Amino acid sequence: MESAARFGPRTAGEAEQLLQMIDRATATEELPRLSLVNSFVNKHLNFRDDSEVWGKIDYWATPLESLDKGRGDCEDYAIAKYFSLLHAGTPVAKLRMVYVRAQLGGRSLAHMVLAYYAEPGAEPLILDNLLPEVRPASQRPDLQPVFSFNGEGLWQGVGATSAGDPLARLSQWRDLLSKARAEGF
Repeated sequence: MESAARFGPRTAGEAEQLLQMIDRATATEELPRLSLVNSFVNKHLNFRDDSEVWGKIDYWATPLESLDKGRGDCEDYAIAKYFSLLHAGTPVAKLRMVYVRAQLGGRSLAHMVLAYYAEPGAEPLILDNLLPEVRPASQRPDLQPVFSFNGEGLWQGVGATSAGDPLARLSQWRDLLSKARAEGF
């Protein structure tokens, strides 16, 4: 990714590691690929709120922006995993960003994870920064889906009921896709 060089040598090095991981992921079956990507992103980013990293209440960073900072919040983890898996050959129809309510320490918090569907209607596997291992949704009773989306659609919860065009309804997603394309994703 030539665009990583504009961030500086450390980020270019991180981007090179990301590309090497994506190459390894491309050569693996889909299920091990999920664990490889989940682990890489979880290890290369430290959790920090957007207000600390970006000075904004909510900012959706591209994978390169997250690697540059070395920090991000839950959607930055999910975004980096989404684009890494797409780059490794996982079809977009199998991936959904999922906005959830997470039960954490007796509190309900807004959170985002990445869901992988082996086939339409299958139980999704959840890639998350809160737990290091990829788990089926049924093993994540701490997460309550609110809506999900990808480059093809927007849904209520994680079901099949369309909630419209994600590019029209989610301006942050539209802006992120534009930035990611400019960076080579």
